Amino acid sequence: MSDQDQLNNFSDQLLQEVIASSDSEEHGEFRVNEFTRLVSESLIEAGEIDDINVCYYKSRGMHVNGYNVSQDDTCLDIFISVFNQQCPPVTVTKTQTETAFRQAEGMLKKALGGHYTSLEESSEVYDMFLRIHGLRDELVQIRIYLLTDGIVNAGTYVPESTSGITASFHVWDIERLYRFVSSGRKFETIEINFEDEFGTTIPCLSMVDPHSDYQGYLAVIPGEILAGIYEKYGPRLLERNVRSFLQARGNVNKGIRKTILEEPHRFFAYNNGISGTADEIEFADNSESHAQIRKIRNLQIVNGGQTTASLYHTAKKDKTDLKGIYVQAKLSVIPFEQIDEIVPLISRYANSQNKVNDADFDANDPFHVKVEEFSRIVWAPAIDGTNRQTRWFYERARGQYLDAKNRELTPAKKRQFEATAPNKQKFTKTDLAKYENTWMQLPHIVSLGAQKCFTHFSLHLRERGHVNVDVTYFEHLIAKAILFKKAEKVISDQKFGGYRANIVTYTIAWLSHYTSQLIDFDKIWREQNISIILQEAIKTISIEIHKAIVNPPNARNITEWCKRKECWDLIKQLSVELPVKLDAELINLDLGSNLVQDKGIDAPNKEDQALILHVSGVKSETWFEISKWAKETSNLQAWQRSLSFSIGKILAKSGNLSYKQAKHGIAILEEITKLGFKID
Repeated sequence: MSDQDQLNNFSDQLLQEVIASSDSEEHGEFRVNEFTRLVSESLIEAGEIDDINVCYYKSRGMHVNGYNVSQDDTCLDIFISVFNQQCPPVTVTKTQTETAFRQAEGMLKKALGGHYTSLEESSEVYDMFLRIHGLRDELVQIRIYLLTDGIVNAGTYVPESTSGITASFHVWDIERLYRFVSSGRKFETIEINFEDEFGTTIPCLSMVDPHSDYQGYLAVIPGEILAGIYEKYGPRLLERNVRSFLQARGNVNKGIRKTILEEPHRFFAYNNGISGTADEIEFADNSESHAQIRKIRNLQIVNGGQTTASLYHTAKKDKTDLKGIYVQAKLSVIPFEQIDEIVPLISRYANSQNKVNDADFDANDPFHVKVEEFSRIVWAPAIDGTNRQTRWFYERARGQYLDAKNRELTPAKKRQFEATAPNKQKFTKTDLAKYENTWMQLPHIVSLGAQKCFTHFSLHLRERGHVNVDVTYFEHLIAKAILFKKAEKVISDQKFGGYRANIVTYTIAWLSHYTSQLIDFDKIWREQNISIILQEAIKTISIEIHKAIVNPPNARNITEWCKRKECWDLIKQLSVELPVKLDAELINLDLGSNLVQDKGIDAPNKEDQALILHVSGVKSETWFEISKWAKETSNLQAWQRSLSFSIGKILAKSGNLSYKQAKHGIAILEEITKLGFKID
């Protein structure tokens, strides 16, 4: 198959995926919104962006399909889509491209100027304009992305000046998207040519060991060059396993900033520098005693993200000259076939002082591998009176579904694959995180966006430790997916006019809270659907949820309000009158069933239950005595004294301890025994 045929095939697959997703009963969205979402997922995978809020708006001289604000509120991404829905892909002319960029700029100028005042307050578009306007004094960088299923002619597009803020244009057309997806790489290649881009080379010392499986170098990089690299590549420079962690820290490090502003000549002495990895380094001088780095391929900063970002932000926000500032750098060149093995370890050990290893979010985690395994072997029950069974396809790594489909050699085999694993029954790791976090009553986390939701889930998964992924877990996970998808359909039918994603996650979280997580997921799995009673309950709950979130306290931005825990704390207290028949959807514990609350990954396994039983075996009075003794003697930490009292209260009411409470309870018992406290 020729390169052009492969591109055409990829274009057609993308179009079919957009149509299947946007036209299914679970997703009633406009096709352009679904196209924007799907392409943005690839940009997130490429490390190009962190997340996106899909939000369509078009008016005279203005057009936008989505936006995103960085964690520290200094970088704004704006997305505009040109979706032609044609295959083979057609050319997007220079005039069309320039028009799209100018419309995005027009929207930006209006937003910064206060256009939100002329919009309907209870709309996501209003929130977008209000959010951008509120950042007008904070922004230091704006990136405008053109997403298209067409082919963009080569050309350079220069952004207009926007209130002194640095702006840049980025084009992701079908050819660039295809190159990234088909390359098999996790991220798009970064090529830094120091001679061409900065007019200099970087001196370094070689630490090459002929017997080693990598090459090491020590270099000194001028601060203005490091800031320039960050300006061009941004978060893509920060190795994927730690990128979210570093950005979660948010603000520029005050200590680094102070040194830059007040004592730049001492920056090299005070700062620990950076550690990075690369695929390849090219030298301008072959002499090992005087090596000069001319080009570096796929630089990834695994330690020193705060240093790098602080140099850039301080230079931009404080208009500071970085001349005279130098940063030491340790660079490791890793063979391509060993990248997945070695880079995460370098990341882990280089960042050990901050425990960044907790943020290792690789899809190769045993949990995700096990879910994938069950998704390939577990058949869903046949429905609608037929004997045709299907599977729910877990796409652990992007592109697996299409790869599996394309391995079928004949059109008949491809149709059979689609019948066995329908596109509407495909779900990704970010979908999984959304389902689980919602059921764990974390709708404010889900509202942060797909990537941040997945980051939080992965951290919780790591803290939780071993999760027993068995057939029951998988079936209950699919039941949550069915519940979520059906809720999307019910809530879309209400035509609230916006905030569907927020209403859905808050509605299901409220249901989880109201029912004490006792929904009968076995029944949902058997029927591959939710009952009319449950649909009516979701409809009733969603109406009250909508009223609550569009009326935030102090007239706050609704989208931002939904991301706060305070929002959930208020909403879970809502009083909603539900039909008595809803009890039929709950697990009937009176029938002697051994089923308990489905808490997702927090559901206790056999080892957890043994731990809980051991801690519960200590009388509630003893836990009260432990708390009192610890307070009088100043033994234990304050939270341990408080937890001891809480465990006593739970046991006094014949309540059930959670795994986390029991885990900490065991540690407390071990500690007080060492300190001489006698337990009956």
